[in-house]
Amino acid sequence: MKAQHTSRYLGALLILAAAGLAHADATLDRIKSRGTVVAGVILSGPPFGYIDPKTQQPAGLNIDLANSIAQRLGVKLETVTVTPPNRVQFLQQSKVDLLLANMQLNAERAEILGYVPTPYGDAGGGLITRKGSGIKKWEDAKGKVVCVSQGSNYAKPLLEQYGANVKGLPGQPESLLALKGGSCQASVHDSAPLHLLVADNPEWKEFELPIANDLIPLPSVIWVRKGETDTQNALDKIVQDWYRTGWLVETTKKNRVPITPELTKWQAKYPVGSK
Repeated sequence: MKAQHTSRYLGALLILAAAGLAHADATLDRIKSRGTVVAGVILSGPPFGYIDPKTQQPAGLNIDLANSIAQRLGVKLETVTVTPPNRVQFLQQSKVDLLLANMQLNAERAEILGYVPTPYGDAGGGLITRKGSGIKKWEDAKGKVVCVSQGSNYAKPLLEQYGANVKGLPGQPESLLALKGGSCQASVHDSAPLHLLVADNPEWKEFELPIANDLIPLPSVIWVRKGETDTQNALDKIVQDWYRTGWLVETTKKNRVPITPELTKWQAKYPVGSK
C-alpha cells in the first residue's frame, strides 16, 4: 500500500513538472498567436528609457532593442512601464513577456528568473554627489547616506563592502530628487544616465561623478521567466544577430551609451558578417 502511494505521488509530481514545462515554453507561442510581444521597460531617463518630449513616445536604447525584437519576431510591440520594486513581479505574474529594465545579471536574480545568455552590453554603478562633498573613492561612502532604487544590486556592496547608510527609494527619479533636496549625500545608479545628466542638464551643474571606476559592472541581459527555453533561444538568436549585423553597436552609439570593453569583446565573438 505504501509503495503504491509513493508511486502515485511520484507520478503526480512528474505530471506537474511536465505541465510546468509546457506552460513555461508556451510564451513564444502566445506572443506569435496574439501578434504582440509585451516588454517591461523602465522610463527613468536617457539613455536607456524615457519619454521623448517631441513625440511623447517612449525612446532610448531599451526601447530600440524592444522594437527590434518585435520586428524580428514578426509581431507588434507593447511596452509596459515597470519600476525596480515591481519589475520582477510583473515578469513572474506574466504581465510582461520579457524585461528590458536595467537589470544586470547576478546570481540572486538568476535563481528566480531566466535570462538570454548573450548580453547586449554591461553596466556598473556610478556615484553622483554635490561638488565638494569630499567623496573621491568608494571607500569615502562609509557612514554617508547613499540613495539607490529599491531592488538595486548596488545596495549590497555599498552596505557590506563600503559601509554606506543605504536608503532605498522607488526609483532613480525619487533617488535623485532626494539627493537634490539633501535627504541623501550621494546616489548610485547605472553610470551612463548619470554622466548624461551632469553633462546635459544645467540644473545639475553643481553635481559630479567623482569616482572613475564603476561599482560592480555586470552584463546587461534580457530577462524571461524561469524555464522558458523556447523564448530564451529565440531571443538569443536575435541578440547574436544584432552583433553580426553591427546593429547593436550602432544603436548603442546612437543612444550615447558608452561602448565598453565587454561589449567590444562580445562584438568580436560575433563579427559583423559572420553566420
